[in-house]
Amino acid sequence: MSPRLRVGGVLIVDKPSGMTSHDVVQRLRKRLKTRAIGHAGTLDPMATGVLVVAIGTATKLVPYLTLADKTYEVTVKLGVTTDSLDADGAVTEHAAVPADFAARLPEAIAREVERLEQVPPNVSAIHHEGMRAHELARQGREFQLAARPVQVRSIELLGAGESEFSARLTVEKGYYVRAFARDLAARLDTVGHVTSLRRTRSHPFTVEEACSLEAPDLDARILPLETAAARAMPAAQLTEQGARDAACGRAVAKENIAGVLSDAVHAWFDPTGKLVALGERRADERHFVVRGI
Repeated sequence: MSPRLRVGGVLIVDKPSGMTSHDVVQRLRKRLKTRAIGHAGTLDPMATGVLVVAIGTATKLVPYLTLADKTYEVTVKLGVTTDSLDADGAVTEHAAVPADFAARLPEAIAREVERLEQVPPNVSAIHHEGMRAHELARQGREFQLAARPVQVRSIELLGAGESEFSARLTVEKGYYVRAFARDLAARLDTVGHVTSLRRTRSHPFTVEEACSLEAPDLDARILPLETAAARAMPAAQLTEQGARDAACGRAVAKENIAGVLSDAVHAWFDPTGKLVALGERRADERHFVVRGI
């Protein structure tokens, strides 16, 4: 086993279409000969692009690796929709596409940027009535998911054809691009679904640094644990005493930590640069461990 696998790290994978995110993890477990692998930020089977994979000790970072914005490039087909709102689903409805839809797209996109709430697709992993929503949908159950807060940073129109358009979206975690296809089509007085979707960025991790599952040098592509943590979240520097306290799960006094600029979870490093823990500042100015490493 390579040194990077022993201490853990993060691999940025360019997920191919047709595989679930879990399929990617299973493939990597076989190639890297370890079961200590997880992923952050699920991609639908049809989607491609950045999938952040944590290996070894880095699995402790999974909830924190992709908290910030994500960027997608999407193509939406108008005039037809499916039960999953993407090309993998069964067609459920056809509708006419307005002849002036391309002229109306900029205004519809501008309104979508202002969106503060979004109803997730019924084919999703959200829990509803004690089950995953996609399980209820596949049973033919009628239900309506509640709207959830979302934040859209930007939407750039990339092009439009006879009955489709492409766009680049930068959104906060929790935004569904399949729901974007549904809602924007509705603004254009028709229906629609996603025909292609590629995630090009998951906060600090980009598709340019992603590797194929077939890459021969996977070990060499693994980002060290400290590098990935420093890129994904703000960093704080501990004194030797602070590092000892953090390693034992004790609160760290403010004089033993530097670089904390907010109440967000920070990556805590000891004087040698080793990642010791993830922690946060609380109202009483004491600093507490939220995840040991």
